[in-house]
Amino acid sequence: MATLGTLRSDYHAKLGQQVIRFSTRAGITYPNFADCGSRSSTLIANGIAEALGVPRQTARQIPAQRAGALFENLTCEFIEHTLTAISHMRPGKWKYLTSQTQISRFAQYRHLKALDDLVRDDRDLSTALGRDYLVTPDIVVSRSAVSHDDINGQAMFLDHPGIATLTPFLESNCSPALPFLHASVSCKWTIRSDRSQNTRTEALNLIRNRKGRLPHIVAVTAEPLPMRIASLALGTGDLDCVYHIALDELKTVCGALPSCEDQAEMLFTMIDGDRLRDISDLPFDIAV
Repeated sequence: MATLGTLRSDYHAKLGQQVIRFSTRAGITYPNFADCGSRSSTLIANGIAEALGVPRQTARQIPAQRAGALFENLTCEFIEHTLTAISHMRPGKWKYLTSQTQISRFAQYRHLKALDDLVRDDRDLSTALGRDYLVTPDIVVSRSAVSHDDINGQAMFLDHPGIATLTPFLESNCSPALPFLHASVSCKWTIRSDRSQNTRTEALNLIRNRKGRLPHIVAVTAEPLPMRIASLALGTGDLDCVYHIALDELKTVCGALPSCEDQAEMLFTMIDGDRLRDISDLPFDIAV
């Protein structure tokens, strides 16, 4: 079985091969997760890319939308591989999905399907309510409902048909039985103010519209500027935490650049405040 360190390195290698490309402008070469209009962004991004050993591919650029989709797929793969490796800590039947899966397909949000059907057929309701409640996370981690056989697999526990008849965790109580949304992961290859606001709006809709347990709500980013990460990470109440694809490398690079002292200060403010962690921390936090 691969170790966490190996899975993290493989994740970075695949990002380097499939997503990261370099461009040159005004004599400055920079990777496609940097803002070419910001000197600090290009310096930090180049430092991260060098620390990760990313080859300087400049031949063919990847459209931003395509880069984002690849980032989602590789991040989902990393989450699946790492959580599978520690499945003994959190047993169950799990699925890991991208492709913008609507939350109405999960037990806590199944009622939104009925609401959406009403809104579609009524223009006045559609105008009044909108459809922002139908969040479609970039990555979802779900857990299936369980059967009586699952419950009684090791010893008879559920022994009476007239009890525990309302919990949706028992698949016999719901038709159809829907999986539970365990985690919603927003992937932001880079962060701009409009993108951070979109992530917060999705998070608040997940919080307000649930019936049942709140899923983990997190974000993963490759953004090199701590000041921009702060627009998403600072504050509490909507996101559990923000995760950087290479936080250790980001810390080293920011600490080595005298011109980025303010960025380094903000970086450690977020880390010390439990608002920013490394991608390797994510599987353990989701396993809670």
